[in-house]
Amino acid sequence: MRVLTYYVATTLDGFIADPVGGFDFFPLGGEGMEALIDEYPETIPTHLRTQLGIESPNKNFDAVVMGRRTWEPSLDAGITSAYQHLQQYVFSRTMTEAPDETVTVVGSDPLEYVRDLKRQDGMGIWLCGGGSLAGALLPEIDELLLKVHPIVIGNGTPLFRAGFEPHYFTRAESRPFDNGVTLLRLTARR
Repeated sequence: MRVLTYYVATTLDGFIADPVGGFDFFPLGGEGMEALIDEYPETIPTHLRTQLGIESPNKNFDAVVMGRRTWEPSLDAGITSAYQHLQQYVFSRTMTEAPDETVTVVGSDPLEYVRDLKRQDGMGIWLCGGGSLAGALLPEIDELLLKVHPIVIGNGTPLFRAGFEPHYFTRAESRPFDNGVTLLRLTARR
């Protein structure tokens, strides 16, 4: 069975984006970024891979799932298929088709759809955002990879938007970087 990993940057107070969906307040670069690019090269958008000299094959994931609002910034920049090196699934209740044939728009129940994806052959599945989709998929998330930034923003898109239902995780790794970011890897307790 494939593994669903929620790999995302977060603030200390648990936000993955500002109140309007922006994430440019997260600093880029530094020792941590280089290590994470080396370990998770497939999480770098296709158009940036060449610029950064990334030629390595996918190491962890061959599919990415995201909510419509997570996908929209690339669309706004004129990029209709940000992760051409991955199978791309965008969950939306309002869109019916994608402007790019390499992206699958899914209007059905995310939980059932991802359960089916996990039963198919392949590498891991990367959940890259957003908070509402992560909340819907929480019962199927096998691993959290959180890039915890030493920032508090007070309001924004939460890491998970869901009703109260505790889900427990076990810390598997905690790796601090010189730029203040800590990579926290947790696995679901089942």
